[in-house]
Amino acid sequence: MKKNYLRVLIFMTIFGLLFAANAFAAPPSKLVIGHPACLSGKYAKAGEQAIGGVKACIDWVNNVYGGILVGGKRVPLEYKYYDCESKKEGVTSLIERLITVDKVNVVFSAYSSGLTLAGAPVAERYSMLYMDHGGASDRIFQQGFQYIVQTIGPGSKYHVGTLSMIDHFDPEAKKVALAYEDSEFARMTMGGAEKHAKKLGKKIVFKRTYPKGVTDLTPLLSDMKARKPDIVVGGGHYEDGQLFARQMSDLDINVKALSLVASATLPAYYKALGGGIAEGVMGPSHWEYGVTFSPDGAMKVGLDWIGPGQDEFVSLFKKALGKDMIPDYHAAEAGAQVLAYVKAVENIGSVDQFKVRAALGKLKFMSFYGGWDVDDTGMQIGHSMVDMQWQNGKRVIVWPLEAATGNLIYPKPKF
Repeated sequence: MKKNYLRVLIFMTIFGLLFAANAFAAPPSKLVIGHPACLSGKYAKAGEQAIGGVKACIDWVNNVYGGILVGGKRVPLEYKYYDCESKKEGVTSLIERLITVDKVNVVFSAYSSGLTLAGAPVAERYSMLYMDHGGASDRIFQQGFQYIVQTIGPGSKYHVGTLSMIDHFDPEAKKVALAYEDSEFARMTMGGAEKHAKKLGKKIVFKRTYPKGVTDLTPLLSDMKARKPDIVVGGGHYEDGQLFARQMSDLDINVKALSLVASATLPAYYKALGGGIAEGVMGPSHWEYGVTFSPDGAMKVGLDWIGPGQDEFVSLFKKALGKDMIPDYHAAEAGAQVLAYVKAVENIGSVDQFKVRAALGKLKFMSFYGGWDVDDTGMQIGHSMVDMQWQNGKRVIVWPLEAATGNLIYPKPKF
């Protein structure tokens, strides 16, 4: 009797352990993306684009792709986001809420380098995968964080292509002025631009930053005008980018080329300034409508493809926001981040934070947004910038030449 009892007990114990292991390994019923989004405040324009991009690609994953394949089962993505009001304290408190209360599987950063950096220690404290679609500063990836991965390209590269383009068309344009917002991202961009300009044999005739929330750039621009630059590169975000071009026009500062980060690429920029001011203004962009990435293109360079094509993404973006609005790169990079997460989870068949982070480190693929690859720190190295220019109210891709949808207007039309 005792032997039979022991056999039954052992059998029940083993069965129980197997059942528990299988239950533990069972795929979740859903995967949730958490996001302290910029619905209001100074980054609201870019924040709206990002939300539209995330929703568009989640729509594609759930309704076209069929969900994420985990443990032999396809499960849907959900999106939980709150308004951080473009404030650091909003970001930190909301990330903690998303992790501890909403039990999300991954956190997407808020827009901007400052807000992304503010949230990183919180995600790190909880060993939570933290995906960066809006923080371009190189410094974010110099802090030793283990769980952050970047989709947007590093700030030090933003104006590299711009300066190479101008040098290609006009190597005699030597005098460069650098005028950037005093922010984490913009300072990094300025450093990269200065380094590349010197490499090209350019002369830096003006270099200065201006404070966040600036309402008058006249003193700075007046000093810059006195240096008679051929090329002006600068900016920081949407509001100061408008002010920059408007006051250059007021001061009659006409140069051969003007390129502003973050602001000039937004669809609302031309509408806000009008053709008299915005015409010919350029901006570096991670993605522009018209750039052609496709499954065939991915195959040619030996990369996997995932996601909607460009036109399908645009359609899903409009549906997500309920607006007849063309997405810009803020939307595309946020959407591509969804696809990167899907690829990583499917490659390992797990939602374990550490394992998914490791999978993202090995991941290389192409989507409508372009290439994707990160280095050991999580910094994006696989995606290349393009340069756009406002021409007759339209955003025209002018660089690199193989991606161009039109010719560069150079010199820039006078204000």
